[in-house]
Amino acid sequence: DNAWVNRTRKMASAMMSLNMAKGVAHNMSASRSLRGSASLRLTAPKRTIAARGRLQVVNLSSNDLKNGMSILVDGTPYRVIEFLHVKPGKGSAFVRSKLKNYLTGNSVEKTFRAGEKLEQADMEKSAMQYTYKDGDDYVLMDMQTYEETRLMEDESWAKYLKEGMEVDVLQFEGKVIDVQLPLTVTLAVADTDPGEKGNTAQGGSKPATLETGAVIQVPLFINIGDMIDVDTRDNKYLKRTG
Repeated sequence: DNAWVNRTRKMASAMMSLNMAKGVAHNMSASRSLRGSASLRLTAPKRTIAARGRLQVVNLSSNDLKNGMSILVDGTPYRVIEFLHVKPGKGSAFVRSKLKNYLTGNSVEKTFRAGEKLEQADMEKSAMQYTYKDGDDYVLMDMQTYEETRLMEDESWAKYLKEGMEVDVLQFEGKVIDVQLPLTVTLAVADTDPGEKGNTAQGGSKPATLETGAVIQVPLFINIGDMIDVDTRDNKYLKRTG
């Protein structure tokens, strides 16, 4: 009987030790899992959120110039009005440009070496609605805050502005300096010579005054009252819409 009791005690002790070992192993595994999860959380990449409506500084060269582009020259923001790549028979290539100073409204001519490094102007852009004209001022409203902003007339965008039209407004160092029109606007023809019935040929054209005062070339079949689409970048007729 004593022998049987001793064997029973040894078996119980062995089973207890085995259970304890399993428990330790389970706890170690769980600990490693938790440490691994924590490690993953700590090393997870952070999200970078870009500022809303901000035009970031972009490094570019004179070869990248485009009409309407905003660049910095000696720390002053300019809009590219026109440019021409020149490759003379002798000497290095260059880019001749006409720029408009956003701050003063004055236009200057400037020549850049081909491939010369430039900096695109860093500006804030926000959507606003053109509400009315007050003298030489164009009044625009922020549709979120309902605050009004006044901007002196600039023919490059004023000739296509229609009351109620939404546009992008550019700010430089907190000052509103320019209006960015939609690439395409739909406007009515206010005045033009009578259209030639049946003449849908694309070869002929005639001047037409739009409801906003802009004057562009249109096909011969266009009449007063027609609605047309216009490309605001190059002032070209696109199509008749009504």
